[in-house]
Amino acid sequence: MTAISFEFFPPKTDDQRAQLQRALPQLKARSPEYVSVTFGAGGSTLSYTPEAVRELRESHQLDAAPHLSCVGGSREEIRELLTRYRDMGCRRVVALRGDLPSGMAAPGDFRYANELVSFIRSEFGDSFHIEVACYPESHPQARDAQTDLANFKRKVEAGANGAITQYFFNADAYFRFRDDVAAAGIDIPLTAGVMPISNFAQLRRFSQMCGAEIPRWIDTHMTGFGDDTTAIRQFGADVVASMCRRLIEGGVQGLHLYTLNRAQATLAVLDRL
Repeated sequence: MTAISFEFFPPKTDDQRAQLQRALPQLKARSPEYVSVTFGAGGSTLSYTPEAVRELRESHQLDAAPHLSCVGGSREEIRELLTRYRDMGCRRVVALRGDLPSGMAAPGDFRYANELVSFIRSEFGDSFHIEVACYPESHPQARDAQTDLANFKRKVEAGANGAITQYFFNADAYFRFRDDVAAAGIDIPLTAGVMPISNFAQLRRFSQMCGAEIPRWIDTHMTGFGDDTTAIRQFGADVVASMCRRLIEGGVQGLHLYTLNRAQATLAVLDRL
């Protein structure tokens, strides 16, 4: 049985909180191994992410793993945050470099995720299972695939236990990356990040920012559907589920679904598996 997990973002408004509360019972019913909570940029994580983690753990009995980012955090702030998470009972964190918000001048005390992973290990030993990010289609700022793989290896050597990929729509990119990782002597689980499709215009914007390639055949089908949201959702669920089926048949160890705090598109994919 392939493990599944979900990603949420910390709600900041009453509407966002209500949206997440509507989605949670339906998603929890799918028995995720854990859920992760993204890191609010520019310091907002110091309130929103811990609040969301506590709510998920205490009110919904979900194993919630907070994201931590190098952006804008001093050693002292990150140490304090990790202590809070450990005291809440968190045993898994997701350590990321993160991207500087517009207008923010300095990244904080850590520049790269491997430095953050090393800090967590040196300060907290084996208190946390540390997940990091990896990029089957290469990080958008990487010079080439080999450089990106070397950067990933530094995170593993610093103490990462597992990795979650950037989302992708080409299973062969994942399998090629997995082969390259093995050839580089890296032996940690590579959970596939999966983005269900509901709002295609929004997905296009996300993908341009993060370097995830949308195959032309998917783009042309979606364009042809125009404003037919039902057709977009059905086609999107079929495409993503088909890719997930290939990943499962190919031995993927986990699927991490980016829910965007909604249930419908994620459940449509899972229902097809």
